[in-house]
Amino acid sequence: MNFDFSDDQKQLRDQARKFLTEKCSPKAVRVVLDGKAPYDKDLWKGLAEMGFLGVAIPEEFGGAGAGHLELCVIAEEMGRANAPVPFSSTVYLAAEALLIAGSDAQKKKWLPAIASGEAIGTLALFEGKGNPSPKNVKLTAANGVLNGVKKPVADGAIADFAVVAARTGSGGRDGDISLFLVDLKAGGVEVKSLTNLDPTRGQAEITFKDCKAEPLGAAGEGWSILTQVLDRAAVLCAFEQVGGSDRALEMGRDYALDRIAFGRQIGSFQAVKHMLADMYVSATLARSNSYYGAWALSTNAAELPEAAAAARISATQAFQHCAKNNIQVHGGMGFTWEFDCHMYYRRANAMALGLGSLSYWEDQLIDRMRKKNAA
Repeated sequence: MNFDFSDDQKQLRDQARKFLTEKCSPKAVRVVLDGKAPYDKDLWKGLAEMGFLGVAIPEEFGGAGAGHLELCVIAEEMGRANAPVPFSSTVYLAAEALLIAGSDAQKKKWLPAIASGEAIGTLALFEGKGNPSPKNVKLTAANGVLNGVKKPVADGAIADFAVVAARTGSGGRDGDISLFLVDLKAGGVEVKSLTNLDPTRGQAEITFKDCKAEPLGAAGEGWSILTQVLDRAAVLCAFEQVGGSDRALEMGRDYALDRIAFGRQIGSFQAVKHMLADMYVSATLARSNSYYGAWALSTNAAELPEAAAAARISATQAFQHCAKNNIQVHGGMGFTWEFDCHMYYRRANAMALGLGSLSYWEDQLIDRMRKKNAA
């Protein structure tokens, strides 16, 4: 079985890398990190013009109609560039939820707007501490009206709409959760930005007070839909993490070859060699698991739940490991604001929590393998 990308997909990767190298340099990322702008609007517009935002959206809804393999390619390059845009919240989460469960009218309203860069979307799932679970959803929905608080919500302060998980039953079962689509620019919504580890990917607290919402998918099917969305997003985020891992490894390698200490390159010291070798091993393992996840995602294979969890786990570990060791290779300079190491360290740790903690996905992998073996 060949898990490699096709020549056309590799060409798309080259195109995306060239575009992001020109438009998303570390200097451009720092403009968002150091400034007041919540994201790079010019980059977001450029991504839309290149067709990257709608690469997996069908042509009938304004997208490129390519597929998830192409989206995986774009995701990896977004991770390499540490792009300060709401790509994951809009494309991996909101758009995927619409593709899975949206009505034809909902798709026609929001998907073309996503593909063109006119709309930013997000998923409002978490309500404070805790991993994804029906028991942790307290926000209620009754008669098409939402009441409750969601936090943290990725890019919630700049989003135009949100897919909201709400309790429609009295228990903590899967069937007690439904999804709703909310226009965040309408009434009944209060948004407050939150301080977070990675300012280039904002987080917000959203309060819903008698907020009107329309159902997304069938009542009681919310958790089933969310599980599918999170699995898809896990694979896509894994590719973004792989891209970040590779870039952190390259930064460490280049510095080790350039930095001279005691009359020789520090890359010639055994301790530094071992550190870089460990980074390479973890990044390569993550890439292998991510490629398997990409195959499962693109073919809608029965193995997707296990493949998504494995990709999520290995890519999260690799990105955190490579980002941390990149700082170590740089030594004292790696801890300074002037060097770019901390930007990838911030992103690595922020992404590690975005879809649920590492331990959550480890538990998911074990449970899914047990169920599969028992079947």
